[in-house]
Amino acid sequence: MKIYLLTACLLMSSIGQAQDKFQSDNNFSLENDTVKRKRQTLQEIEIREKKQKKFVSAVRSGLKPMDNPQSLQTIGGEMISQQQSVRLSDVIKNANGVYVGSARGGAQESFWSRGYDMGANNIFKNGFRQNGGSMPEVISLEKVELLKGSSALLYGNVAPGGIMNLVTKTPLFERGGELAFQTGSYDFYKPVLDFYGPLNQTIAYRFVGSVEKAKSFRDVVERERYYANPSFLFKVSKKTDILLQGDYLYDNWIPDFGTGAFGKTILEVPINRYLGAKWSNGQTRQASVNALVKHSFNDAWKLTANVSYQDYLRQTEGTDRLQPKNLQGDLVRPLGKSRAEEIILGQQIGVEGHFKTFGMKHQLFTGVDGETNYSDSYAYVFMKKNANGSFKPITNYDDAPINIFKPETFASEKGPQDNYNSTITKNFGKRYGFFAQDLITIHKKVKVLAGLRWSWQEVDSKVYKALTKLSNINDPKSDPILVYEANMDSNPVENPIQITQAFSPKFGVVYQPLSQVSIFGSYANSFIPNAGVDIYDNPLKPSLVDQYEAGIKTEFLQNKLNVNLTAYIIDNSELVQMASHDKNGNINTNSNVKALSGQTKSKGIELDVCAKPLEGFRINAGYSYNDMRFVKTSGLVGSAVEGDRLARTPDHTANLSFFYTVQHGLFKNVSLGAIGNYVGNRIGGWNNRYAKNTAGELYIEDREIPVSDYTTVDATVGYTWKNITLLCKASNITNTLNYTVHENYSINPIAPRQFMANLKYKF
Repeated sequence: MKIYLLTACLLMSSIGQAQDKFQSDNNFSLENDTVKRKRQTLQEIEIREKKQKKFVSAVRSGLKPMDNPQSLQTIGGEMISQQQSVRLSDVIKNANGVYVGSARGGAQESFWSRGYDMGANNIFKNGFRQNGGSMPEVISLEKVELLKGSSALLYGNVAPGGIMNLVTKTPLFERGGELAFQTGSYDFYKPVLDFYGPLNQTIAYRFVGSVEKAKSFRDVVERERYYANPSFLFKVSKKTDILLQGDYLYDNWIPDFGTGAFGKTILEVPINRYLGAKWSNGQTRQASVNALVKHSFNDAWKLTANVSYQDYLRQTEGTDRLQPKNLQGDLVRPLGKSRAEEIILGQQIGVEGHFKTFGMKHQLFTGVDGETNYSDSYAYVFMKKNANGSFKPITNYDDAPINIFKPETFASEKGPQDNYNSTITKNFGKRYGFFAQDLITIHKKVKVLAGLRWSWQEVDSKVYKALTKLSNINDPKSDPILVYEANMDSNPVENPIQITQAFSPKFGVVYQPLSQVSIFGSYANSFIPNAGVDIYDNPLKPSLVDQYEAGIKTEFLQNKLNVNLTAYIIDNSELVQMASHDKNGNINTNSNVKALSGQTKSKGIELDVCAKPLEGFRINAGYSYNDMRFVKTSGLVGSAVEGDRLARTPDHTANLSFFYTVQHGLFKNVSLGAIGNYVGNRIGGWNNRYAKNTAGELYIEDREIPVSDYTTVDATVGYTWKNITLLCKASNITNTLNYTVHENYSINPIAPRQFMANLKYKF
């Protein structure tokens, strides 16, 4: 099948080449006046399209890239389409220093940057925080923005490694769109629809949708997804635009925790072998609605106001994480069920202004933002009916140990097990912030950026518990019931309300000796909220993290060659740890009593190169080095070990890609592309820690799983004929085997060699 697809690409290429040659030899051209007018119109549309899509940016303030003392990388929709990206991890292969940390049982992909987990706070969609517990759809993306380093000034409580902003496509006042069908290895099928146009002179629309059904190189594992992204643009006046956007993802998937590890060894199980119960299942539902208003008072002052509503649900049931008992692969599979719900309400108001004082230019950006979220986390207990009709809790699916090397030991299936909702943890959170930053041009070659943010957030948590007494049922046909479940608890456990306040300053200097060269340095401060109390029973203050960054940005040859080099240091000198002593000087044994006494340091360099040497030819390259370690720990039981690298942070990453569409001659409209991606050595599992043996002696508990480096290479070939494009792709063509490792479970092998084809029709 794959060979046929590649052959079809070459065949279509040959037909197109023959047609071009025939026209040339006979001085025959289809480009009459009508075609020329259409081409001119398309060029005008392209220009308007580029202007129209700047509704949302991770920078928010309107700063030009050369004026921003911070590293910013943008991966455009054209590159996403050319590389036939299916998941966000495919897109991120183009970003240096950003990498997949884990696959979390197939439910989500976790991304890391500069040694820090982007987690739930650092991934945004159209400028608003998005719940990170899903696999985002990429077909609607106009671009992916990566704002490296500290972004606390504009976004508040975010990890210092950087933020990722997913920007979706917006309506156009020109009719157009495309139909596409993507198919590939392991029964992958995905029809895609994208169409746009005006409803009248003041209202435009766009709709992007897809259906995806796919199996996997892993036995049993499969996925079914439905996605819709409608949007409307209202040109209220020449100075006011209103953009409404909707986004809905329906995702059914089979949880897959991969293979297992014992100690420091990942067990070598055949890559296709699925080790979970076949009835395991997972569902993700994610919906959002955004509204954005942009108003220009005049050429110097602009107002932006955004509101967002997001509804998220994810639930899973089946066998859970795999932890073999020995190198021979013996284990008993635990049962697991969970449900998470979250509603997020966000608001943003910003004002951008340009003015002068004492002959110096100012670019001011100031505003307020807020967020309210309601989240419920459900935990479950599984139970088994005894012969007398009573019930007892169970933790494992298997009555006897299985062996992951012997499929016959887990071939039989008992089906889903009875369970009840044991606890519900309800969290209510609020966060608000006020910020202001000013870019001051004190000389035509020197600019200074100064800003300050004040953030306030509160988290209120309650835990509802079920009574553990289960009812006796003598009738075997009756379903098991409980006296109470967690949602009937009228006296929940209320945790102390956690309130965090912090100031986040930022200061930067930009020196531009030439218009094409920008040298910058900056300092920024961010904060990390902490749970627990100090030795005086006061809530812990947030940890303040300092970040220093310096670099150079260049734009040469009329922006055909861009080279950016950045060096950084991120210093968390207030890492929270268990306090060594209580307020009376006695040795502390309460793990909830903590102190800001530890320290981590992340340092590294990043290099980006983008070149456009020829028309239709683009080259992207990147390299990053990161070293993040514990530099100060308490040495107490449970603390990390000084000098250890943090888990899941590779030392080196690199990427190199090109895409070329032939513009003239025999091979006109043939496209070729490739991308190579390198991920360096890293540590899986957990970091080592201090522990005590049975004799009470302190020792270092070895919990790290070394994971080797690897390189993958993808290649594409395609051909465009009139409005039809066929692209074929081979991914991981060297069939490299490696793993993404989350803690010491969910050790998922990366996908082997696969093939894909994408047929598009533009209208």
